Amino acid sequence: MGKNIDLLRYKKAIDFSYSYYKDKYRKGIKVPYFNYLSSVSNLIIENNGNTDEAIAALIHDYFEFENVVRKSNFIKNKFGVKVLNIIKQCSDSENYEVDKSEWKEKKKKYLDSMKKNSQSSLLVAICDKMHSMSCILNDHSKIGKKLWNNHYESPDEVIWYYKVLCKNFKKFLKNHKILKDKFQRIVNELEYKIRN
Repeated sequence: MGKNIDLLRYKKAIDFSYSYYKDKYRKGIKVPYFNYLSSVSNLIIENNGNTDEAIAALIHDYFEFENVVRKSNFIKNKFGVKVLNIIKQCSDSENYEVDKSEWKEKKKKYLDSMKKNSQSSLLVAICDKMHSMSCILNDHSKIGKKLWNNHYESPDEVIWYYKVLCKNFKKFLKNHKILKDKFQRIVNELEYKIRN
């Protein structure tokens, strides 16, 4: 575990991620975005991911905040083309100014794209979505249904999205059986919490 990680490259990505995200916060109970990304990256490392995957996890939603075309060369020059491609495939927004009312259309487009995505981007995605669900469950245990006040999507839409993600990960992500089984268990738990 973690033996595939080039620590010097990884440290450079941690520094960049911290400086970029330090003033940004997650939805729900406000957790610093950097901490969330670090947790996703740790999941990658714990599941035998490589350096590019661990770095991509630290900045995987960069294009949710920045213009893809304008910033692609910056990411490629700083972290390499493999990291750039993972980030692009993990992003469900080609334009950072997309209206949030288009949430479901963006998600459908991403779900459809998963069959063409690399194994690296699928690994980053499953770790990202698993941690997101854990955050939702954690928020739910603390503040109950009030957590949905901070979300663009309804609870039913959230369950729809994670169930389709789960099906797609089982279909398209090779290996990682333990990770996929855990994802299914968390989806089941989230659905139970939302429905009851």
